[in-house]
Amino acid sequence: MAKSPFDVVAVIDDDPAVLDSLRLLLELAGHRVATYGSASAFLADQMAAPSCLILDHHMPDMTGLELVAWLRRERVSLPVLLMTGTPSAALVARATQLGVKKVLYKPPHEEDLLSFVRAPTE
Repeated sequence: MAKSPFDVVAVIDDDPAVLDSLRLLLELAGHRVATYGSASAFLADQMAAPSCLILDHHMPDMTGLELVAWLRRERVSLPVLLMTGTPSAALVARATQLGVKKVLYKPPHEEDLLSFVRAPTE
């Protein structure tokens, strides 16, 4: 199994195909993965204890940035990678303000995702 500073990678996306492909990619690289179809499903999982988050920005119940803002208000400082199909300077600026470690455009390159998961937490 690959060595990683992250015990469990949580992936949050409302597209089941994206969840399946990211789970497969990360598991093949040796990581444990928990997937969620929405931000609210992630927040409802009382047992969720990921070491990092990979999440989509455009989701129906709560955007990725709204989830990150909520986590920061709750003093949760998990490393976050945000994916978006509609990048903008404003989105990247807000993500940076919230401490998002990386913003990737969909579809993300595999190596960009894997380098985020392998990176030290700080």
